[in-house]
Amino acid sequence: MEVVLSSSLDQQLHAQLIKNELPSLLSSAALLRSHSISRQIHALTVKTVSSSCNLLHNSLLRLYSTSSQFPSALKLFDTIPHSHRDAVTWTLLISAATESNRPSLALRIFDSMQAQHGGVLPNAATLLSVLRACAVIGFPSAVRRAHVVATRLGLASEPSVLTALIDAYSKCGRLNLAERLFNKHIASTNETDVFSTTAFIAGLASHGRSAEALRLFYELVESGAKPDGRTVTAALSACRSSGMVCEGYRIFNSCTSKFGVERRIEHYGCMVDLLARAGRLDEAEEFVRGMPFEPDPVMWRNLVWASNLHKDIDRAKRLIKERPSLLLEEDGGSYVLIGNVYASAENWEEKARIRRRMTTGKVPGCSRIEVKGIVHEFEAGDSKHPEGASIYRKWEEVMEELRTEGHVPRLSEVLLDVEDEGEKALQLQHHSEKLAVAFGLISTRPGEDILVVKNLRACEDCHDAMKLLSRIHGRKIVIRDRIRFHHFSNGACSCRDYW
Repeated sequence: MEVVLSSSLDQQLHAQLIKNELPSLLSSAALLRSHSISRQIHALTVKTVSSSCNLLHNSLLRLYSTSSQFPSALKLFDTIPHSHRDAVTWTLLISAATESNRPSLALRIFDSMQAQHGGVLPNAATLLSVLRACAVIGFPSAVRRAHVVATRLGLASEPSVLTALIDAYSKCGRLNLAERLFNKHIASTNETDVFSTTAFIAGLASHGRSAEALRLFYELVESGAKPDGRTVTAALSACRSSGMVCEGYRIFNSCTSKFGVERRIEHYGCMVDLLARAGRLDEAEEFVRGMPFEPDPVMWRNLVWASNLHKDIDRAKRLIKERPSLLLEEDGGSYVLIGNVYASAENWEEKARIRRRMTTGKVPGCSRIEVKGIVHEFEAGDSKHPEGASIYRKWEEVMEELRTEGHVPRLSEVLLDVEDEGEKALQLQHHSEKLAVAFGLISTRPGEDILVVKNLRACEDCHDAMKLLSRIHGRKIVIRDRIRFHHFSNGACSCRDYW
């Protein structure tokens, strides 16, 4: 009997020890973002911890959130009794969905959080996760719903929530609402807040209002407030958006001496992109090779993209061959870029090889538009939409209007070895953003703004077409591409054809 009791006591002590140590173990594992470690710790948790231990379950959810393992997070969440799902538990599941690139699902979870079993009240952390998802989706209706909840709970004026609202409205094409919130905050507090100011500077930069962004940046510095690394990144992004090379160097060189900010890889990345877009390719490449960091995929891709843009095809091919591993991404953008380079060099065999690789599990280029609260997604040449026939008929009408206005398709944008120019023009007219805009034209009232969100950069032909279309139909067309916003109005674009 004593042996049995002793064994039982040892097991209890062992379980209690594990229970006490698991939270710190989970926190350490979250920093590693390791899937295999996550699974091992989850197994240990299931064996030793009861289903009512919120602290450990929340710690494990946090681990899955930081390592982008949403299926595992959802599976764990479903095992937690409803009575033990608190605001932290729901918030971590929302965050896991957002981090795993499921922002629409994150918003549905947020709705369930408030509706199920009498509802669980969101806290500031919940709203931050939700607003981050809204910013990824890119449509203002979701931000407005989150804003209403924040206002009802008295959280809209909390500094972190306010900053997230400014950021989300900016990224959803409603810079005017972001500006209203920012100005109201400054007027009510009568002091400069670095975080909200940084968010608004970044918003101004992404919408092409670079001069205003830099003026606000220097006002922040002169007020005595200390900018942080994100603030400097936002200011450099403003320089990048408008080709302000000298101003970019001025800010970059003042990072440590004037602003007290240690230069990070994102600051170098902004400078590389600024120089490369401006056509200073030797300088940009020298910047990459001389920095104290290994270049990341975005930096290398931007250098290749600019080399192709400025017709330095030899440089682009050399860069691709030098670091192919830096150009392989899940979103397909890098494959499109590499294909563009080989197409520019008329190397159709290599272009076809890249295209085949892109179609094996990579996410294709797409454009989304929200109409009456429903998000519709289009790929190039898409025929799956229920109103596909009407959409293509509408774009045929638009093409005729564009031809009447003198628009000549940029056939060089067709990246396949097609000899027939009619076939080239047909392929060009079925880019995803054109289909999304055509759907917007038939689904919204005359004169109503059209907002399209796409996951790749806009091509030159689509850009030319949208400028003309905005004048012909008297519409404001807003397209958020991978890099920035394009506001098309009365035949012109806010980017001034620099992107």
